[in-house]
Amino acid sequence: MAELNLILLGPPGAGKGTQAEQLRTEFELPHIATGDILRQAVAEQTELGELAASYMDAGNLVPDEVIIGVLLEAVGRPDARDGFLLDGFPRTIPQAEALSTDLEKLGRQLTAVLMIEVDDEEIVQRISGRRVNPVSGRVYHVDFDPPKVEGIDDVDGTPLVQREDDQPETVRNRLAVYHAQTAPLADYYEKLGLLHRFDGSAAPSEVFSHIRATIATLKLEETI
Repeated sequence: MAELNLILLGPPGAGKGTQAEQLRTEFELPHIATGDILRQAVAEQTELGELAASYMDAGNLVPDEVIIGVLLEAVGRPDARDGFLLDGFPRTIPQAEALSTDLEKLGRQLTAVLMIEVDDEEIVQRISGRRVNPVSGRVYHVDFDPPKVEGIDDVDGTPLVQREDDQPETVRNRLAVYHAQTAPLADYYEKLGLLHRFDGSAAPSEVFSHIRATIATLKLEETI
C-alpha cells in the first residue's frame, strides 16, 4: 500500500484518542488533530495561522477553507508522505466533500474511514464519571478507576472535581450536536466504500486489534 491515509470518526468519549495513539505508533503516521494543528499554526505565525487567529480572537468560528488549508499544510509535510491520520475533521458532509476535492488536487486520496461506535448512555457514563485533580490533572473514574478514598486524589490528597464539560447534560448536548452534524458522515463514506465500523464498547486493545486486522486486509487487497 503506497499510502495509508485515514480518518478517525466517533462520538466524544468513544476512545478515539487511545486508538489514534496506537495507530500513530504502529503505522508511524502523523496524528493530525484539528485543534492541535490550528494552535500550532497560530503559534508558528504561518499565513494561515495568522488568518485563523484573526477569527479566533474575534470569537468567530474558523472557516472551513482555512481549517482545510492548515490540514493540507500538515498533510504535505515530509512525515505525512506515506500516510496520515486525521482526527476531528471533517465534521460535516460539506467539509468532507471539500477535503476530498483538495486531496485530489494533491494527487492523494483516502484509504479508509475508521468509525468507533459507542452507545450514547455508555458515553454519558464514561464522561460524567470522570473526576479530576485540578492541580495535577490526574484523572479518575467513579466506576472504572475510583480513588481509594471517594473524592480524594490518591497521591496528594487534593479534592477531586467534575469538570463542567463532563456534566451529564453537557455530554448529552455534545452528543446531540455530534448526531446532527457528524454522524451523517457514516452514510456518506459508506457509499464511497471507505467506512469501517468498530465496536468501541469493547476493550481498547480489542478495538485496536480489529482496526489493525482491517488495515492488514486493505493492504492485502491492494496487492491482489
